[in-house]
Amino acid sequence: MSTTVFCCPLSLLPKSLFLCNKSRVAVLKPPRIGLSLCRSSPRIGFHSRLPTIKWRLSCFRQENVPSEAPGFEFIEDKLSEDIVEPNCCQSQDLRKDWPSSLHKVIDTVFGAEPWTVPWTAKSIIQVMLLWIASFWLVGSWIVPFLAYTAGFRKESLTYRGQALYSLLTDVAEGMVGIAILNLCLAKFKPLPPDWFKFKLEWKCLFDIALGCLTFPLINQLSQVNLNFLPILPTTPVTVSSVEQSILARDPVAMALYAIVVSVCAPIWEEIVFRGFLLPSLTKYMPVWCAILVSSVAFALAHFNMQRMLPLLCLGMLMGAVFVRSRSLLPSMLLHSLWNAFVFLDLMK
Repeated sequence: MSTTVFCCPLSLLPKSLFLCNKSRVAVLKPPRIGLSLCRSSPRIGFHSRLPTIKWRLSCFRQENVPSEAPGFEFIEDKLSEDIVEPNCCQSQDLRKDWPSSLHKVIDTVFGAEPWTVPWTAKSIIQVMLLWIASFWLVGSWIVPFLAYTAGFRKESLTYRGQALYSLLTDVAEGMVGIAILNLCLAKFKPLPPDWFKFKLEWKCLFDIALGCLTFPLINQLSQVNLNFLPILPTTPVTVSSVEQSILARDPVAMALYAIVVSVCAPIWEEIVFRGFLLPSLTKYMPVWCAILVSSVAFALAHFNMQRMLPLLCLGMLMGAVFVRSRSLLPSMLLHSLWNAFVFLDLMK
């Protein structure tokens, strides 16, 4: 589930394009006059990780330049060695690229600067309690009551009707939650510039790809969680409406549920847990500790102790991606890919 993109450097081109047979390369010590090729040349431009150095090169026939000429250092033309050596160096650089990038991610998380938080712990607790209460009230009481007054119940609907019902309920819960967040923070506006940013930079794609590689491992943690907290024998085993639509192979119902789990849920949850809670906690604790505490709250908000461990790890992963990018879009995208991964796993 990963993709890679690379390009080829100019150093891999054969040097026979620039040097003649039986030739020597004379490196002129300044000040000398010669045919100069520098990395900032308009004709030949390429990117390199080596420090920027301007080289002065002169091509001379071996019989025209005496070997005893003062001020020159002669280098034998060894094409085979010169071509093999850069390739080896480049392959070593590529092998070093992945660990160094991972090290930068860790340094960014543990050395991240806290957010500027204009509100206190009272406002943090108020927003979170109101958000959780609104989700429960809208999903369990208001929407079912409106549906009942309209003359139908969710249990009596078809698979497609239940999927549409779930989509409308999730949208209503999310909109009410965002409205509560906006009302509670209205007195602190305008907010500092590092709050609720939505941008996606190219460097964030590496973090997202690295996070996707951990999905199978996080999914295996569900079994570990069940070993610690097994389902009680007296607990009735129920099949959710999502699983019922998958078993029925209803394409429309499955598409509606895919929108719920892969689009709506990541937006609402990331705005609250990563967009609001995590940065707010940095006023009272280090950033890495804020990631852990917000991940615990994220896992508990799902009200499923049998999924506590994988949800905790997933929250920490998305928190690290958010802290590194300071933007909600990367964590939303990673959250969406995780839900899509679980949804596709149910379809097997």
